[in-house]
Amino acid sequence: MATVPPPGLKFKLILLGDFGVGKTTLFHRIRAGRFLQGAHTADEHLAICERTVQLSLPQAPRLAQAPFRAGPQGAVQTPPIFLLGNKTDLEPCLPEDKAEKFSVEHRIAGRFNVSAKTGPFTKQKMHLKAWCTNGHLMCAGCFIHLLADARLKEEQATCPNCRCEISKSLCCRNLAVEKAVSELPSECGFCMRQFPRSLLERHQKEECQDRVTQCKYKRIGCPWQGPYHELTVHEAECTHPTKTGNELMEILDEMDQTHKKEMQLYNSIFSLLSFEKIGYTEVQFRPYRTDDFITRLYYETPRFTVLNQTWVLKARVNDSERNPNLSCKRTLSFQLILKSKISSPMECSFLLLKGPYDDVKINPVIYHFVFTNENNETEYVPLPIIDSVECNKLLAAKNINLRLFIFQIQK
Repeated sequence: MATVPPPGLKFKLILLGDFGVGKTTLFHRIRAGRFLQGAHTADEHLAICERTVQLSLPQAPRLAQAPFRAGPQGAVQTPPIFLLGNKTDLEPCLPEDKAEKFSVEHRIAGRFNVSAKTGPFTKQKMHLKAWCTNGHLMCAGCFIHLLADARLKEEQATCPNCRCEISKSLCCRNLAVEKAVSELPSECGFCMRQFPRSLLERHQKEECQDRVTQCKYKRIGCPWQGPYHELTVHEAECTHPTKTGNELMEILDEMDQTHKKEMQLYNSIFSLLSFEKIGYTEVQFRPYRTDDFITRLYYETPRFTVLNQTWVLKARVNDSERNPNLSCKRTLSFQLILKSKISSPMECSFLLLKGPYDDVKINPVIYHFVFTNENNETEYVPLPIIDSVECNKLLAAKNINLRLFIFQIQK
């Protein structure tokens, strides 16, 4: 018995925005490929992955008409939302950091800067992120952020588009799309010109005439920083090569003090490595929930033995604030707990580093504490990860694997 194929689905793509932001001109740029003003035609159909997507201008009088709403067979309760920053040909009125913060806090599926007037890659932006059912794409940063949010809310992570379950084991890289994206144009942060993504890094590091560079006399104290095309003129006029030895000695003394502070951490670690009693182990933080009415995420390791004593590590997110999933900035803090009974105070230094085969970026920080039977828990101290992106990587993982060093200080 022959089966009847299901009818082709039709999706409606709605373009929304405040008065005067350029919805109509953006629509006409996509429809006609040129800069027009006024609502002449209110419909455009895009062919995306063998599906028809209708682009509509939601003018208030038309929204009230029954034909505009007639015929739908279903609705997506939480449709994917993309943020388009129009009028990039003008001076920006919204700082980039505020736009990024808004996108993260409101779970925006994608954010693009476009111009309806000059039209760089406006229609390509629409095709780049609209994808067929169960073939939705997201960048690595958004994927990690999605998994981290699910961990914080004790939920199963789902695709922001179709709401199917999503995890590291259920996803894989799409090399074809990565190759295509590498050829898409992206804007240089220095000269504002467009280059393929695959060439942008080289351009910004080696070729851009507006890239930020430093004077070659930096080593003798010149603080100048500026665009590369001004470097030759500055170096010809730089006064540092003509300074006397006494003037340079004052500058070099300041630089030595700065370098000394940077080296102090490493010298401290080298000193600790000369101690008699040193212990280290790989620790695995496992996620748990508190017993509160509104549960909160925390991490704890199984008991482990170092220096013939039993220890436990605990960690918490954003110092156990109420809703860390609503915050763009995320941090982890931890405490070291001594579970063994000791006959005398035990003074220790300890630090956490990344574990083997891990790529999390941690800046080592040495902490000190004197353990006693009455005071066997340290205060919560920051886990020195470099930024919120690295924190999301740790939260997205099933467990957090780190390496702990403990140095016992003997008097």
